[in-house]
Amino acid sequence: MVSEDLLALLVCPVDQKSPLRHEDDSLVCTRCGLRFAIRDEIPNMLIEEAELPPGCASLSDLECVKCGQAKIDAK
Repeated sequence: MVSEDLLALLVCPVDQKSPLRHEDDSLVCTRCGLRFAIRDEIPNMLIEEAELPPGCASLSDLECVKCGQAKIDAK
């Protein structure tokens, strides 16, 4: 379980401002739905390892990226 104090500090690394909510064993972006796994009480905030929300085939399909409010590095 991630502490409420830590959760209050964390934001989605894609747009760098949207809050996250705790859901099961993940932290979920309240805006785009990107899901970050929590392992051993440590959130994995790596964008490359996050689970895409339903309906998204890639990071470029995320709402915040499509509307231009967030950018992802194309590798």
